[in-house]
Amino acid sequence: MVSVVDLLSLLLVSVLWGCTNPFLKRGSRGIETVTGANRASQLLAEVKFLFLNTKYLVPFLLNQSGSLVYYYTLSTSELSLVVPVANSLTFLCTLLTGKLLGEEFGGKQAVAGMFLTMAGITLCVISSIKDKDTGKQDMTESLL
Repeated sequence: MVSVVDLLSLLLVSVLWGCTNPFLKRGSRGIETVTGANRASQLLAEVKFLFLNTKYLVPFLLNQSGSLVYYYTLSTSELSLVVPVANSLTFLCTLLTGKLLGEEFGGKQAVAGMFLTMAGITLCVISSIKDKDTGKQDMTESLL
């Protein structure tokens, strides 16, 4: 059965991933101007630009901590529930955080998409809970 800890872990993953995405985008501004003599030096210059830039590095580290929680949640929960819920909630968190930072929202279609996403997540969670409850009843009936 889906535990409260698993659901909170999925929510934490979504917040860490989704809320950091717009900040990663902002923190990487200016990388287009970084140049190098060849491909290797270009790559090193870009890595240096990103990792010496705290506006990029802090959200990056928070984003990666979300990945650690995600892999933990994958090991303790159902894969068929974790992946769609985490990814769709991440999408919602990214949209909302971007809107709070003044980015374009997408209008009525984005709002409709958010409602449909939430409906799908709700169905996934309810289905997972009902499947587990049904499995428990079948086991107890077979014992009788």
